[in-house]
Amino acid sequence: MNLSLSGRTALVTGGSLGIGRATAEAFYRAGARVAILARREGPLEEARREITAAGAGVVPDGASVAGFVCDVTDPRRIETTLERVCRELGPVNILVNNAGQSAAAPFETITDEAWQADLDLKLFAAIRLTRAVWPHMKASRWGRVINLLNVYAKTPDANTAPTSVSRAAGMALTKVLAGEGAPHNVLVNALLIGMIRSDQIRRRYEAGERAESFDDYVARAGARLPMGRIGEPEEVANLALFLASDAGSYITGCAINVDGGVSRVV
Repeated sequence: MNLSLSGRTALVTGGSLGIGRATAEAFYRAGARVAILARREGPLEEARREITAAGAGVVPDGASVAGFVCDVTDPRRIETTLERVCRELGPVNILVNNAGQSAAAPFETITDEAWQADLDLKLFAAIRLTRAVWPHMKASRWGRVINLLNVYAKTPDANTAPTSVSRAAGMALTKVLAGEGAPHNVLVNALLIGMIRSDQIRRRYEAGERAESFDDYVARAGARLPMGRIGEPEEVANLALFLASDAGSYITGCAINVDGGVSRVV
């Protein structure tokens, strides 16, 4: 199976940690020129350095990884950052809209400001970035957009807003774009995430009593899932790589659960 991304430019938001970082490394190893975007320069540079070091001697010629500090909730920063990415790495062929963080509370406690912040980060960032790279993808008749959502997009529970609402909108956006992109070989899919070992999981652990090690905390959290464990970022990245490559050339408009079986619907 050919999973090469040689000659492609990929942009991954939230690329310094967790799923974003694992996806950036998978794309880099497959030969892509990878732009990773994140808000903080320190973790961004650490990720760039470690991804590059891990791929030393094994990545195809022409592959590279570069970090760009960008707050994707700011339309102007999106515009200027994309200009830099295209200038330094080439026009974007693959876009992974991964930026996001957990936000869940009882509905009546959620302020307008909290709603807007969540929509700006999880929905409007994807809208603005996709709109910016879409013309080149159409013109070149090759493009991939992968939206990272979560299982609440399909099956929202009580007390899961605003995330469940913004993620459901992201799933609708995925389907709309897939229909518009298909005639131009621009494929758009979504990955719906369950519980994955990530920086969010670590922050949740550190906010608690920490009466056990992080590994024990992760093991206990995963024990109640159907597969008996939480997922690893690399397991999400593997599927993202398949969808981004020519191996996934007839898959579009899909919302694929990557959750170890936790979702109640397909």
